Amino acid sequence: MQLPVVRGDRTEAYDLVPSKIIGIGQNYRAHAAEMGKGIPEEPLMFLKPRSALLPDGEAIARPMEYDQVHFEGELGVVIGQRTQRISRERALDCVMGFTCVNDVSVRDLQKKDGQWTRAKGFDTFCPLGPRIVAGLDPSDLRIVTRVNGAIRQDSSTSDLIFDVPTLIAFVSAHMTLEIGDVISTGTPAGVGNLAPGDTVEVEISGIGILRNRVIARA
Repeated sequence: MQLPVVRGDRTEAYDLVPSKIIGIGQNYRAHAAEMGKGIPEEPLMFLKPRSALLPDGEAIARPMEYDQVHFEGELGVVIGQRTQRISRERALDCVMGFTCVNDVSVRDLQKKDGQWTRAKGFDTFCPLGPRIVAGLDPSDLRIVTRVNGAIRQDSSTSDLIFDVPTLIAFVSAHMTLEIGDVISTGTPAGVGNLAPGDTVEVEISGIGILRNRVIARA
């Protein structure tokens, strides 16, 4: 997937081909509460397939046989160098940049399956973009999700339970992070259902707006 990478006053094209997309569950306190979950003792990891990637401006294909298909606006971390067992103190050294992610999820299947692969793995269920921005401080970035122009999520990465350096160190302790891998850091409170005809936007300060419409899955 072609994306611009912004480094200061320079912009270059980059072909993002992650070996894996690592999602983090229940990483904002208010979202854990709205989902009826407790605060996790350590980050909760799951994987989304590369086939779920969707560029800015293209359509999320909603499977209509399920009642609850939710948007989840998130900060994405794009890895810039091969990384194993890195310390929290050095974790940001391996980051290429940051982007917007929408971790689309079928709640019906999360409840039915007891794990999240199918619920979060459909084609088009990982909108990402509109660009990758290097050099941001991920500790306090405002994140806003809108559906049809109405604000549904409005929070900051300062409310993450496990911050970005902690997540990178934790993930790299369990699996090698390759160049282009993405860590999606969790979603704030305010998630909700999507319907065909909706337009969902994820905006993060310093990055821009990821915008996708929703259609019915053929």
